[in-house]
Amino acid sequence: MPHRPSTILASALAALLLLASVHAPAQQQDYSARLKDIADFEGVRDNVLVGYGLVVGLNRTGDTISNSVFTRQSLLGMLDRLGVNAKDAALKTQNTAAVIVTATLPPFARPGSRVDIVVSALGDAKSLLGGTLLVTALLGADGEVYAVAQGPLAVGGFSAEGAAASVTRGVPTSARIPNGAIVERSVGFSLRDMKAVTVALRSPDFTTASRVSATINAFLGGSAAETMDSGTIRVAVPAGYPGGVVALMTEIEKLSVVPDQHARVVINEENGVIVINQDVKIAPVAIAQGSLTVRITETPQVSQPSPFSSTGTTTTVNRTEVQVTESGTGRVAMLARGASLRDLVNGLNSLGVSPRDLIGILQTLKSAGALRADLEVR
Repeated sequence: MPHRPSTILASALAALLLLASVHAPAQQQDYSARLKDIADFEGVRDNVLVGYGLVVGLNRTGDTISNSVFTRQSLLGMLDRLGVNAKDAALKTQNTAAVIVTATLPPFARPGSRVDIVVSALGDAKSLLGGTLLVTALLGADGEVYAVAQGPLAVGGFSAEGAAASVTRGVPTSARIPNGAIVERSVGFSLRDMKAVTVALRSPDFTTASRVSATINAFLGGSAAETMDSGTIRVAVPAGYPGGVVALMTEIEKLSVVPDQHARVVINEENGVIVINQDVKIAPVAIAQGSLTVRITETPQVSQPSPFSSTGTTTTVNRTEVQVTESGTGRVAMLARGASLRDLVNGLNSLGVSPRDLIGILQTLKSAGALRADLEVR
């Protein structure tokens, strides 16, 4: 029995709706991100540590004692604590260097755990290669000691020199010590006793904050999440939630949210890199691009009299060559109302502009009020 036209049309529409339902979620997921990738949770944060110490064992590449007063005083203080009195001695060692030690204390780090440290020369040391860091206390912002560092340095760069030449690769005055510090004190913070969790967006935005609140409320089936401002969402822990606040954070940090963003153009003039996000719009505008290059070349020449001539003097004669070059396609690109990023790129490509020329065009578009985006130059 042949199919009726209405039946065929209904089947086609059903197939199109099914195809749209299959591809629409996939397209949305392409722009979604997990909450843990766009936000931070209250209390779950790193803490920076810093300390001052001495590196010994260098092969005459350390600080010059006569030029580095702090190195001399630190060395004398260390020797005095070890029972060696060298205050009246003339120290001339070049195997010691004063350094600054930095580290990052991860959240919930407990005493006895280890963290990596970075060691950087403070004086005029040439290299820290082969050195050993002596016991160094690492302090937090409150002035308390949270870790103690010590160990041999791992230097990635090197430096070598001779009588007339030298070579340097990397930064020989900076080094690392993997697991070089032992945590002595933990940061007092009890996550289990919290009745609410504060979610802080890394890029504050009212639309994104509202979407996060709606996603969390849809997951919990209530109104536990409340948007406080463009960058803060407060989530109340439901009474009797299995596992408490830790289990709640484990679940909500995996939720997917489509973050919104400002229209922005970022330009790095040093490297000629341009990044334009998809929300950038262009007002109706016409763009023409061309460049004029003027090159002036000076070639001095020497004019002198003939051999054995009794007249004339040797003199310098200037020779100047001026070249004028004008480049450009001679075409004008027209962008209609509400032009998108694709339209902008296609229009500028038709003019054959380079990234360097594109930087000037974008800055001019912003000055003309035709660029509907924030222009950030770095």
